[in-house]
This record gives sequence, C-alpha cells and structure tokens, in this order.
Amino acid sequence: MAYTRDEILQQLESGGVKFLRLQFTDILGFVKNIEVPASQFQKAVDGEIMFDGSSIEGFTRIEESDMLLKPDFSTFLIFPQFSVAEGERGRVARLICDVAMPDGTPFEGDPRRVLRRQIERAARMGFEMFCGPEPEFFIFERSASGRPTTITGDHAGYFDLAPVDKGERLRREMTNHLVQMGLEIEAAHHEVAPGQHEIDFRYADALRTADNICTFKFVVKRVALEYGVHASFLPKPVANINGSGMHCHLSLFREGRNAFFEEGAEHGLSATALSFIAGLLDHAPGMVAVTNPLVNSYKRLVPGFEAPTNIAWSTSNRSALVRIPARRGTGTRAELRMPDPSCNPYLALAVMLAAGLDGIEQGLTPPPPVQRNIYRMTVRERRAHRVRNLPLDLNEAVGALEADAVICAALGEHVVERFVAAKRAEWLDYSAAVHQWELDRYLDEV
Repeated sequence: MAYTRDEILQQLESGGVKFLRLQFTDILGFVKNIEVPASQFQKAVDGEIMFDGSSIEGFTRIEESDMLLKPDFSTFLIFPQFSVAEGERGRVARLICDVAMPDGTPFEGDPRRVLRRQIERAARMGFEMFCGPEPEFFIFERSASGRPTTITGDHAGYFDLAPVDKGERLRREMTNHLVQMGLEIEAAHHEVAPGQHEIDFRYADALRTADNICTFKFVVKRVALEYGVHASFLPKPVANINGSGMHCHLSLFREGRNAFFEEGAEHGLSATALSFIAGLLDHAPGMVAVTNPLVNSYKRLVPGFEAPTNIAWSTSNRSALVRIPARRGTGTRAELRMPDPSCNPYLALAVMLAAGLDGIEQGLTPPPPVQRNIYRMTVRERRAHRVRNLPLDLNEAVGALEADAVICAALGEHVVERFVAAKRAEWLDYSAAVHQWELDRYLDEV
C-alpha cells in the first residue's frame, strides 16, 4: 500500500508508536537498522537521518562515511507486539530505506539499488519479474546458557502432524505475526528433515519479494526467541539430513499477461520463457556465489538430499537446477532450486533477473529438458543434454562470479569488489581452520 508522508506521521501518532525503525541491508544480506524516538519521526520520514557507512560491511571507506536513509513509504508498517513487556514499552514501526550519499544521489553499493537497476532494465524491455520464494528453516533448542544448539526436539518428516511435529504451534504463531505484517501466507508445514519447517508466502514483484524475505526472516527469528528456541536459516546445519533451500518461482509479465506462457507451444512455454531459462542455466556458475553465499551453502549442494548439483532444466523431475511446475496460463513459471535463505535477497534476485534477461537479449535456447533423475544418467547422456556441474565450494563459486561479465555488471563494480573480498576472506578463514572431521579421520592414523 502506498502511503504519503503525512499519512505515515498520522499513523505513528494515532497508533501509539514510540519508536521508528529505519531498516536497510548490507552487502552480505544482514539487516541493519537505526531506531529513532518520536521526537525524530518527522526528520526520519523526510530522509534526513544520517549514519556512518564505514561501519557497515561493504559500504564506504572511513573518509567518506556519512550516508542518508531515504524511506520507501510503501514499506511502512507497525510491528505486532511480540510480548507483553514490549507492548508496555511502546509500539514500534518500520520503514525500509534506500541508502543515499550526502548529496541525495543513490548509493551504488546499496543492495536495494542493485535490484532496482535490474528492475528498470527489465521495464525498458517491457517486462516485470515476479517471484514466489519458498524459504526453509530449522527450529533448534537452546542450551541452559541460551546458546543455540542443533538439537531439534522432534523427529517429524514431510507434512507430519502433532504430536510428532513439535513445531506446529510455533509455525502458527509465526504465521499470525506475518499476516499482521501484511504478508499473504499460502501454506505452512513441516519439511523433510527433523526440526525443519517451511512457510510459503504469495509471489510479488521482485523488490517487494526481497523486502518480504527480510521481514519473514526477522519475524521467524523473533517469534522463536519469544518461545525460547532458535530459528536458523543456515543451509546445512546438520550433516546427513536435508539442508534448507529457498526455491524461487520466477515469471515475467508483459502488459499484465504472463510472458512465459504460449498456448500450443511445446510444454506450453514461450520463446521468452525458453530464453530466460537458458540465461539462468548459462549464468548459474557465475551467480551461485550470490544465491548460495556461505562456505556452508555447498554442504547442502551435494547429491542425495534433494538439492541440485547439476546445471539442467526439466518439466518433471526435481534433481534439475530449473524445474517448470505443471501449472500453465497465468501460473507458468520457472522454479530455480539452488538458492538458499542465507543469501542477500536483493542481490540474489538481481542476478537471477540479469541472467534471465541476458538469455532473452541474446536469444539463447536451452538444451533439451532432462525428464529423468540426473544422478542416474551416464556421462554420455549428460553430455547429450549439455549438463554441467555447479561449483563445488565457495572458492570455486567466487572464481566463477569474477569470470562472468554479465553478473558482475549487474552487481556493479562497488558490490563485486567488496563482496568478493569478503568471500575470499571467509574462504581463507575456513581453509586455515582445523575441523573435527579431520581429527576424527586422521589423528590416530597419521
């Protein structure tokens, strides 16, 4: 819903709001905020609140630190009360902000700005991208000291019910809060692994989807905290069980019609859809560092746990990177199955859109769809379908990102430079650490 400046100020006063949270996201996807009291509300909605950008991962150097927060009025909402004590301290509202330089020009390193650039590019081509994400997460118990553990507290599986599913009540509480915050929830259920859950919300345009993902993660973690447990979006927190993905259902619309659908075409897919799919496949190695940005992300992308490891598409099986769900007409879409919920949603959706648009601009054609389990195909069969492998680890993925001119251009020089530096440092830290697996495997024998 679009609000005016005066409408927001009126709602802040009539709603008994005591604090206004100005929210933004750093390059690595961590949500940040500056909270101001009622005396500063007018200054905040006028975009006059400054902060030190040199303190934020990947933003500016210390000698150019001052930055402005420009609120997007369409993101205004008043938070539900997560506890009685919180209500007694006064209501809290939120505005998601774009980051600007002191002179008011957009900051090129703002992840929201990166996504806006690709949205504007799509608009020039006559398209608008919609996305329906499916974020998965684990609920873990906390230790006596309050630290998160990897103890799940249940042994339920896919779609199980209480009492086997111990998270049923918690999911309902999360859903209630999400609905209060404006998300249209479509389904909530227990996932495959013990302690693993999924709450699906309705698709929206790319920018709103990224905002919704940030809101979703905050609410899930906040409600879990009130219940004394920990919600984790880590892609693979426990070995030998399924990890948590965030499948993204992508579609392009033109003049109110789904541009992916064509009546009578093979698989019901238009030339636009096929080229978009080809772009996703072509740039998958280059964008996986963004859609799967942690060392831990690649512990999920291994065979045997329903996560894709091969670059292929299909209209049926779920071992492919891109799957085309059965629905046609307005619901025609491409499901990209590699992303995980640890990603920065603004950057992730930006590179997905950039990859697909590049496929359209170049008129790319995808290889034949793979309608069988890729893991059981021979080497010759894989070659016939031009099946490639995703990068095996974060280091390889970052190298592929640097080699992909289209993805680098979509992110922009500022973001690429700082993202790559952060991920290289993360990989070096991981490589230098001695892990328990190494001790268990080698200590007695070597």
